[in-house]
Amino acid sequence: MFTGIVESLSKIIKIEKEGTNLNISFESELIKELSVDQSLSHNGVCLTVVKVQDNTYSINAIKETISKSNIGTWKVGDEVNVERALKIGDRLDGHMVQGHVDEIGVCIKKTEHNGSWIFTFEHGKNKNITVEKGSISINGVSLTVFNSKTNTFSVAIIPYTYNNTCFKNIKRNDPVNLEFDVIGKYVEKIISSRNL
Repeated sequence: MFTGIVESLSKIIKIEKEGTNLNISFESELIKELSVDQSLSHNGVCLTVVKVQDNTYSINAIKETISKSNIGTWKVGDEVNVERALKIGDRLDGHMVQGHVDEIGVCIKKTEHNGSWIFTFEHGKNKNITVEKGSISINGVSLTVFNSKTNTFSVAIIPYTYNNTCFKNIKRNDPVNLEFDVIGKYVEKIISSRNL
C-alpha cells in the first residue's frame, strides 16, 4: 500500500529480457534504505526488490505486469517515480494507492500556465471512472482530478511535483500508468451488480 507521494527518482541502468520477463536494474538515492523482498512503487507499479548490490537494486517484471502497465516502454536512462510502502502510523498525504495499475492512459495535452502545468489524459471507455475533485494515481503520483469526462480527465501540476517527479518528462502521446481510486472501483462494482 502506498500514498502516491513520490520519495525519489530511480534511474534505469540495465534492462535484460529473460523469457517473457524483464529484469530491470536501477540507481537510486534510496539504496541504503532498500532490502531484498521489499515492495516499491515504480511509476505506480508495485514491484519487489530482488537484488541490492553496491549502489544499485533490481526488480523482475513478469508478463502480466508488463501487459498491464507501461513498463514495456521503459528504456535505459529513463527515470521513474519511486515510493516505499506505507508504514503503519505514517501520515497519508496523498490517497490510498495499491500499486496495481488498472490501465495505460495517454497524455493528450500538456500546457504551461505561468508556473504550473495542466495535463489531460485519455483512458479506455470502460468501467474505470474519475470524478470531479476525486483522486487518481498517474505513474504513482497521487493527484486531484478536474474536468472529468467519460474517458478523459485533467490534473494540475505544481512546480514542486513537476520538478521532482517524472511529470517533467511526459509529453503528448506518452503512455502513463493509471490507478483509479479504490473507493470509486468498489462503488462502481456495487452499482453494476445491482443492475444485473
